Amino acid sequence: MKRYDLRALKDNFYNRMLELLKDDIKDGENAIFIFEIGDFTPIQKSADLLYENGYTLMNSIKFNEVDWTIVVKKVKPEKKEILEEKEENL
Repeated sequence: MKRYDLRALKDNFYNRMLELLKDDIKDGENAIFIFEIGDFTPIQKSADLLYENGYTLMNSIKFNEVDWTIVVKKVKPEKKEILEEKEENL
């Protein structure tokens, strides 16, 4: 498991995070990333980006008042299934 502090990159940490996962993390290994959250947009954006690039988000927690920590595993995520409910007319 490796830890990366991406707070200095502010809102521009996404490419660096993906680069580190691709080049510095072995298959099946975990990485911990810390970044600034600002308006909370980076939380969902990072989760979506990880899923789209084939990584599994294991945990996402608030570190302190301005920072967020995520734990990522370098394995393919489980496929998200969307269940649709059928409406029944009574």
